[in-house]
Amino acid sequence: MAEIGKDINKARQLLEQGELIGIPTETVYGLAGNALNLSAVAKIFHVKERPAFDPLIIHIPDFDHAEKYAQEIPDQAIVLAQRFWPGPLTLLLKRKPIIEDLVTSGLDTVGLRCPDHPLTNKLLKSLDFPLAAPSANPFGYISPTKPEHVNDQLGNKIQYILDGGPCDVGIESTIIGFESGEPFVYRVGGLSLEKIESVIGKVQHQTTSSSNPKAPGQLLSHYAPLKKVITGNLNSLLQKHSTDSFAVLAFQQNLRQKYQRILSPAGNLEEAAKHFFSYMRELDKMPVDLILAEFVPDTGVGRAINDRLKRASIE
Repeated sequence: MAEIGKDINKARQLLEQGELIGIPTETVYGLAGNALNLSAVAKIFHVKERPAFDPLIIHIPDFDHAEKYAQEIPDQAIVLAQRFWPGPLTLLLKRKPIIEDLVTSGLDTVGLRCPDHPLTNKLLKSLDFPLAAPSANPFGYISPTKPEHVNDQLGNKIQYILDGGPCDVGIESTIIGFESGEPFVYRVGGLSLEKIESVIGKVQHQTTSSSNPKAPGQLLSHYAPLKKVITGNLNSLLQKHSTDSFAVLAFQQNLRQKYQRILSPAGNLEEAAKHFFSYMRELDKMPVDLILAEFVPDTGVGRAINDRLKRASIE
């Protein structure tokens, strides 16, 4: 298993040697490697068993670094970065040649993000290269929100996990790009559409793609546990599956089931997002055959939770 610790110097040395490590962010834990080292980038795809057509996000310490890797930064992207970086926002921008095809799956755009986590931000400032860092889990499985989640899944493939504690947001970043100069959301995430639109006005969004995605997290089936997930009205599902072995993921109602998790008894969507992936992992380990889940209010970060639930329930 990997060592879990807070030694930024050790993390930096491993990255400089072309190795991969687990890093904390406010969204989920990432599997990080030198984004300018093709060998390290190839290791990311290999360790995650990630298909080469699914591009990676590049992590940088601040907006000034964006100009090193993006050749065009629209005015609206600048405004968003000034307002929401560091934070759960990825900007999809025209890349410079320094970013290789392997990172972007051959696309002419690259996703750039400045994570809002003190340990990782300090690490990024100590490096002379950016970090490619998709979620630190096997491809398609539930994203990790604690260092132990990373160790459970990838601890035999990497040496070190930087321990930043549980993730504060718990849902991946929102990805926004620009088509013909207009903002377009490719993945809903930890930054709500409402907050984005309060800064730059109305945005278009289409967040699923069955193949050839333009951004990470767009595949139709993704973020899924090993057990089958069925979504719908929980009271109806409980009646329909009364003879089955199941666990329940509820938004705020206590259904008094033997195996259940409640995302937020107070009905707080931010709390629900923080718990979502962690609770999905716990339910996946329970001695049941099915996970019955309900959608949360489809507003704010609730859209991102519902998006992950829809992908997790597609066979």
